[in-house]
Amino acid sequence: MMKIGLLVNQDKKRAVEAAEQITRILTHDGAEVISSKACPISGTTVGGTAEEVIAACDIAVTVGGDGTIIHNAKFAALYDKPLLGVNLGRIGFVANIEPDELEELRRLLTGDYRIQRRMLLEITKTRGDDSVTYTAVNEAVIHRDSLSSMVDISVGIGGERIISYRADGMLFATPTGSTAYSFSAGGPVIEPEMRCILLNPVCPHALSSRQVVFGEDAVLTARVHPGSTLKCYMTVDGQNFVPMSSEDIVTVKKSPMELPLIILKEKNFYKLLNEKLKENH
Repeated sequence: MMKIGLLVNQDKKRAVEAAEQITRILTHDGAEVISSKACPISGTTVGGTAEEVIAACDIAVTVGGDGTIIHNAKFAALYDKPLLGVNLGRIGFVANIEPDELEELRRLLTGDYRIQRRMLLEITKTRGDDSVTYTAVNEAVIHRDSLSSMVDISVGIGGERIISYRADGMLFATPTGSTAYSFSAGGPVIEPEMRCILLNPVCPHALSSRQVVFGEDAVLTARVHPGSTLKCYMTVDGQNFVPMSSEDIVTVKKSPMELPLIILKEKNFYKLLNEKLKENH
C-alpha cells in the first residue's frame, strides 16, 4: 500500500477542506494517507511531526502556498522523498497543482508523473572552530538590523576576494529562489531546472553594483567588513534568524542534497511566470 504524507497549512483558507478532499480521493484508490499531529485530517492516519510524516511516507503532498512547500522541502530533500505542492497561496511558483485540479492526484498512485530535481544551497557559518550548517531552498540573506546603517560585505571565491558591496544586505539564491526575495530585490529570473548560484546585493549604494550568476560548482564566501560594529543577521529561507558579526565567515555552495519535486501538470515556466505576476499586479 502506498503511503502519502499530507502536510497542511491550516492558516490558509480552505486548506483543511482541500486536504479532506485529497484524502477521500487517495484513500478511495487504495492509498494510506498520513497527516501530522499539528494538523490531523479526518480519514487519515495521524503521524508525528512533519519530518516524521515525510520520513514514513512514499510521497509527500503539501497543501498551502510556496511557503508551506519551502518549510517541508528540507525534510523531503533529507529523506529523498518526492514532494508535490497544492497551491492555496497567492502566487505558487513551486506548487504544481491548483485546487480545481485535485483529481490529477490519482496519478500519484500509478506513477504517471515526472520528478524534477531542484538544486539546493549548503550554507555554513563559521567562527573560529565553531560552525553551523543550513540548507537553503530559496536563499540565504546577510542583512543589517532594521535600524542600522548600510553594511559592507565582501565576497570571495576560491579563497580570493572578488567583490565588495555596501548595501542593505546580500543574498545568495538558487534558481528556485530567483522568483522569491531575489526577484523583489531586482534580480534576474532563472529557469528552475538550471544549476547555478545567484549573488544579488539588496539596495546597493553604488551605480555599478550588479547581480552575478556563478556556476553550480562555485564555492563562495562572504563576510561583514572586519571591524564593523553593525548588528547584522543571516536568514535562510526566512526561517532562521542567525546573529552575525565581522568574525563570521559564511560559505555558500551547492548542497549534496536535491529537492525531488513531482510534476503532474507540465506548465511552460515563462507563461506561468507571466500569469502569476499578472494575477498579483
